[in-house]
Amino acid sequence: MASHLKPLNKTPDALMAVPLHIKRLSERGFNQSELIAQHLQQQLKVPLRNQPLTRLRNTAKQSSLHADDRRNNIHQAFSYQASDKINSIAIIDDVVTTGATADELAKTLKQAGVEKVEIWAFARA
Repeated sequence: MASHLKPLNKTPDALMAVPLHIKRLSERGFNQSELIAQHLQQQLKVPLRNQPLTRLRNTAKQSSLHADDRRNNIHQAFSYQASDKINSIAIIDDVVTTGATADELAKTLKQAGVEKVEIWAFARA
């Protein structure tokens, strides 16, 4: 992903990984999106700012739901509390299927004043 993005000169103000709920993170032991974001941060020299973005509730796994149920599942599941202004953010995800998570994250960030939100993912299903 980094080798694809470098020549495009994609330089958002910050990278943020799709957050996991603390319970899911504890069960899994890692956040795959955060691991990808850490690698991209090193390669692209763009700050990784995960702390202001959190998952408020332990939602059902999106992969276990039908497309119609995914938007309801993820509705208002995120919070963004930045201490400083960030104009552009690239959200890092491993796979985008219906786009429900990406849409909800973008909505949350834009409501908080972020002007430009991009979703960078390894795969689109």
